[in-house]
Amino acid sequence: MPLFRRRQKTATGGTGAEQQPSEPVPAAVSAPHKTFPSGIKLLHCPESPTADIVFVHGLTGDREKTWTARHASAPWPQALLPSELPTARVLTFGYDAYVADWRGVVSQNRIGNHAWNLLTSLAAYRDRDDTNVRPIIFVCHSLGGLALVRSRERPEPHLQNILRSTRAIAFLGTPHHGAGLAYWAELLSRYIGVVKQTNSEIVAVLRSESEVLARIQASFHTMVMARSREGSGLTEICCFYEELPLPGIGQVVPQHSAVLPGYIPIGIRSNHMDMARFAAADDPGFVAVCGELRRWIRQLDGAEGRHRAPASRQEETLRNVLDGSENSSRFLVPYTSNPDFVGRSGILGQLKDQLGHGLAQPTGTSQLRRSLYGLGGVGKTQIALAYAYWLQQTRPEVSVFWVHASSAERFRQAYASIAEECQIPGHDDPKVDVLPLVKRWLEGKDRGRWLMVIDNADDTQVFFGRRAEPATADTPGLEGRVGSYIPDCAHGSVLVTTRNKETGSRLANGKRPIEVGQMDEDESGQLLRAKLDDEELDRDEVLVLSSRLEYLPLALVQAAAFIQENSITVSEYLRLLGQSDQELVGLLSEEFETVGRDSETSRAVTETWILSFEQIQRQNGFAGELLSLMSLFDRQAIPLAFLSHYSEEQQGQEPRGRVQLTKALGVLKAFSFITEDKGQIFDMHRLVQLVTRKWLANKGTMHHFATQAISTVSHNYPYGSHENRAICGAYLAHVHAVLKLESTGSRDEGLARASLLHSAAGYFDYQGQRKAAEGFLVEATKVWRKLLGEEHPDTLTSMGNLALTYSNQGRWKESEELDAQVMEVSKRVLGEEHPSTLTSMANLASTYWNQGRWKEAESLQAEELDICSRVLGEEHPDTLTSMGNLALTYSNQGRWNEAESLGVQVMEARKRVLGEEHPLTLISMGNLALTYSGQGRWEEAESLGLQVTEAWKRVLGEEHPLTLTSMGNLASTYWNQRRWKEAESLGVQVMDARKRVLGEEHPDTLTSMANLASTYRDQGRWEEAEELEVQVMEVSKRVLGEEHPLTLSGIGNLASTYWNQRRWKKAESLGVQVIDARKRVLGEDHPDTLTSMANLASTYWNQGRLKEAELLELQVMEASKRVLGEEHPDTLSSMANLALTCHIQGRADRSLRLMEQCVQLQRRVLGLDHPHTMSNSSTLRDWEEASGPL
Repeated sequence: MPLFRRRQKTATGGTGAEQQPSEPVPAAVSAPHKTFPSGIKLLHCPESPTADIVFVHGLTGDREKTWTARHASAPWPQALLPSELPTARVLTFGYDAYVADWRGVVSQNRIGNHAWNLLTSLAAYRDRDDTNVRPIIFVCHSLGGLALVRSRERPEPHLQNILRSTRAIAFLGTPHHGAGLAYWAELLSRYIGVVKQTNSEIVAVLRSESEVLARIQASFHTMVMARSREGSGLTEICCFYEELPLPGIGQVVPQHSAVLPGYIPIGIRSNHMDMARFAAADDPGFVAVCGELRRWIRQLDGAEGRHRAPASRQEETLRNVLDGSENSSRFLVPYTSNPDFVGRSGILGQLKDQLGHGLAQPTGTSQLRRSLYGLGGVGKTQIALAYAYWLQQTRPEVSVFWVHASSAERFRQAYASIAEECQIPGHDDPKVDVLPLVKRWLEGKDRGRWLMVIDNADDTQVFFGRRAEPATADTPGLEGRVGSYIPDCAHGSVLVTTRNKETGSRLANGKRPIEVGQMDEDESGQLLRAKLDDEELDRDEVLVLSSRLEYLPLALVQAAAFIQENSITVSEYLRLLGQSDQELVGLLSEEFETVGRDSETSRAVTETWILSFEQIQRQNGFAGELLSLMSLFDRQAIPLAFLSHYSEEQQGQEPRGRVQLTKALGVLKAFSFITEDKGQIFDMHRLVQLVTRKWLANKGTMHHFATQAISTVSHNYPYGSHENRAICGAYLAHVHAVLKLESTGSRDEGLARASLLHSAAGYFDYQGQRKAAEGFLVEATKVWRKLLGEEHPDTLTSMGNLALTYSNQGRWKESEELDAQVMEVSKRVLGEEHPSTLTSMANLASTYWNQGRWKEAESLQAEELDICSRVLGEEHPDTLTSMGNLALTYSNQGRWNEAESLGVQVMEARKRVLGEEHPLTLISMGNLALTYSGQGRWEEAESLGLQVTEAWKRVLGEEHPLTLTSMGNLASTYWNQRRWKEAESLGVQVMDARKRVLGEEHPDTLTSMANLASTYRDQGRWEEAEELEVQVMEVSKRVLGEEHPLTLSGIGNLASTYWNQRRWKKAESLGVQVIDARKRVLGEDHPDTLTSMANLASTYWNQGRLKEAELLELQVMEASKRVLGEEHPDTLSSMANLALTCHIQGRADRSLRLMEQCVQLQRRVLGLDHPHTMSNSSTLRDWEEASGPL
């Protein structure tokens, strides 16, 4: 501004007598103008400085007094800092920043002028001593922070050098979002009135939500990011906020205003003026500020290399992200950033500190986990989302993974998405359990740092629940405890959002959850102004509206949408709230209480939703229909396909087109009742869902929309198979949701329900969830029988699949009964040669086979094969499958030649028709190798087994379940040749791979563990064998049940180990237990039952209880002849055992006759070179030599 010239005095001339002076009048004394120490002042300069620390004071401040404590002789940057930071030059900058002064005029400099003065003064000072390239650290108090921020906009090259040299900034109480001091300054200016001047332009900037202030902050962020983009490096920023009020005024700059989103916040236990004045080196505020300065100085000196990545590497990573370059981190978040997110800086600051993403890097070896809990709609997910995007911006090297956790299905679906996006090996294998797969992958030390956000983790049982119970339509029996699959490692951190405080505490390893409460008045005001895009809203009306809606973010957003959509004012909306039907509000609020809402919970959200429901119904009836329909699905991940189907299939109405659907969804999104994720997927808030359902019940339209919901999901849900696994998994949560709805009793609803149950059961069976599949199939069969009758194809298909589920659980009798029923009805209704009839025959034969009823299985398989050959052709895939099954039946009867002949035929045909490396071809080759093993032709079995294993590795990969099965069979071939080390090496490899791929409790994993234990046992390593077998037995009992065939095999193996250790009593106890269970489960004549009886006889024999042993061995031999045939290898083994028992009792004649008969049959059936033939032949010769000719 121009300066006033001093008025010049005029000299008095003339020589006359002097005039008598008049009474003296006091001269008008002009008020002395307050002077401000301005410009740069040096406080300390070491001999060889490595950085400049520049202090910038704030509102009504002074370049030295601002930093000087009461009774201190010098400012702390001069008195305390040099000893702490001996390599830093310390400067302070002064300017006129008074907004009002009792005694004089006020400087009219605006913030932009202060910024110019700061830059020019500092540039000139550094130019004089040629330190232009020295790194700068700024420490700014209050308004000084705004002056610095504004200085970043200067385009002049010599001033931009300041920007390039700036390495870090510490803000102390800087009003980034408006300061409370503005209100105090305005009051003061009104009191002073016209007598004194007030710098109203600075006060205007300080008003909360000032547009000028917003522009300053936006420009500042742009400049900081540009600095990184240009390769100048990251600018470290730390925001300190006051924790105490200023006497008589209150808190000047609240925490939410003092903290820049995305940067570390630290509280100082002082008021706004004293937070920059430290009296001693142990002052907590000085320790905090000095700690950040020291860390930054060390960074500049390269002294922090051990604790954090080099700055150049961080800068390179950020530049790659900014430029779109490739980097190894992943950002798998299904939502875009929320531009209207406001406040919550305190919670964000806690998360940065507690999750290890702040400036101080974590150094511990345990994982950092934290949880956010609070009422639905309070903004937990939005906070987590803001944190995720902050992390992406400031720590781009950290991967972020988002996991929906409202149910076990959604959790598994999220893990499947992670596995697919990250291309984790095994992700596309249908038999691989994705939960342990992703867990182990993320725990790998080479994965880098990552954050997993587990969103909506409200159900404790999903994470820590009880064992799965038998499934019904209401309780599908899916296992919980997905909490055990959350990765646990020091390089990863976990953030949980939940409405359940207990769940949050448990998932955070006992750490106290961070409560997300209602917004405060300032945050609510910011949110409403942002959503309504109106900075001039009446402050009192905003406060009243926020209060009526309980400061709940979801309610505030909905209210703003209603106001905008209807072009009404806030006051008009408040009048509508006051006029709503209180009785209706009470009815709709009642739903909250029935699902566990606290009696004191506000009903403000419901008041808003009642108005919005009615408005939507009037504005767009189709939108109201969609809202009603969507409320009956699972509230998350509702696919557009459901809504498209509904819009096109409405009976009695014109189909709605895509434009109408888009508009209707737009209305719902505008009211924030639904949100759209990436990929045309929609989410609905839980409370919205509950209130909408109550609304439907009140209107009497619940049954109508329930039928529509079940029909929609049923139409879109395919039968579970490998090809459909992705869509089945994605839609499964909706299946559970609609099946829980009360049945309407209509035929259409019943048929849709049965079809959906059947299709979902197919997916459960594919996943190995047998109990869940059984429950759904029982319900589907019941409904179809009632509506369609016993002989309808759909009913028969459901019964056949139910029988298969029984078979997969080892429940052979139930499976046989149902299979036989389906086959007989299919023959009568569909005809003997119908494909479905042939399938039912194959299923029944498989059930016989599993019971060891080889003759019955063979008869049925031969009949099926004959029909398939005649109807479909000899090389049809179904015909070849029938041939392969019959070959296995021959093998199990010891009819090796017939099995081999048929097996070779199947293999050659499949090679010719399907190709040499087709999976079915490889399966037939593997079966033939097993046939060679059964004949004792180990070299041929080994050669073919190696060939098959290598082919599986090429075709499916080294860890595919079929590859591992082939490797396990090859290990068994080594075992049969007594090549223990090779068998053990391959067995360990198979076991470890199955644990990794299938999980530690998968039946195939347990089988490989049992096989490895057998290898240990045969090497005399009893303790290792016992330890592994006990583990197999306990896991099988827990996972499969105490009488599952695999469990009983595990108990029998443990008994064998006790037998080898000569622990006869334990072996006997377990042996009796196995026999009783197998008789009950499998039947008295099942081959496995006979094997366990033979083992118990051996235990008696070794205890000298020969009579008991002989009696049991005789039973086994007679039953084997009857069931398996006189020439079956197991029958011949039982003959040899009985002969040995007779011999030891001195009954030489009977023992010789039995052994002669056994050896003759073994020579014919097994061959002269078979190990069993050779062993028994040697025994027979010894006996003959000892006793002479008979």
